Amino acid sequence: MWKRGKVRDIFALDGALLIVATDRISVFDVVLPTPIPQKGRVLTQITLGWLRLTKGMVPNHLITAEVSQVEQVPKEVWEVLAGRSMVVREAEVIPVECVVRGYLAGDGWKSYRETGEICGVRLPPALVESQELPEPIFTPYTKAESGHDQRITMERAVALVGRKTAETVREKALALYAFARDYARERGLILADTKFEFGSAEGQIMLIDEVLTPDSSRFWDGYAYEPGRAQRSFDKQPVRDYTESLGWDKTAPGPELPPEVVRETVERYRECQRRLFGGQS
Repeated sequence: MWKRGKVRDIFALDGALLIVATDRISVFDVVLPTPIPQKGRVLTQITLGWLRLTKGMVPNHLITAEVSQVEQVPKEVWEVLAGRSMVVREAEVIPVECVVRGYLAGDGWKSYRETGEICGVRLPPALVESQELPEPIFTPYTKAESGHDQRITMERAVALVGRKTAETVREKALALYAFARDYARERGLILADTKFEFGSAEGQIMLIDEVLTPDSSRFWDGYAYEPGRAQRSFDKQPVRDYTESLGWDKTAPGPELPPEVVRETVERYRECQRRLFGGQS
């Protein structure tokens, strides 16, 4: 294994990488002992759906999702890896998290309440929680190896990666968000915000990593949307809510999850997949 992340394992191949999405789940940067069955497959299939839809807009790093076609992958693990793996081109990761927000929620809502802006972007006064913004905004973050990523301004992003690269990823991220927002809206989902990652290889900037999944995005139920309050999201919110109810100090080891929390979390991930792509697996 080349690298073990919180929820994904990465293996180095000749000139490529094998990314395996596991069923591990983390909250507050702690991996919990209880897996979420089929989570890795659901998130991988969502990513693949978006990569197919957006490959004409932005190049991406996908080589194949059929691990049985890759000579270096042993036959005895094909069944284990099927549906939850991608073989991708190696790329130099651009060290900026490209977050796009179309609605006021989460960390963005907190920042707005405190300062009236997010990542240096000044917003109109008197906005309420979950309100749609006048237009989507690009709010970059630094990439952290451990702990939470940190909000930065566009100027800081330029200092980190150069003006041309920063402006290119901002343009691509905003275009991808607008496309995905409209696609999701037609299917009864609101894409409140999302995080994209980009890399470069042979002078080309490409979309990498997971794309527009419930783990990297905030999807809300469009039929129940009501600004002025928190919304029901199709992600691991049941896990967050349960662990916070325990008075847990958010340090390892994390608590076990009861079956009902696991079941509700699985259902939310699958419902998001079903609405977006018909629930293929």
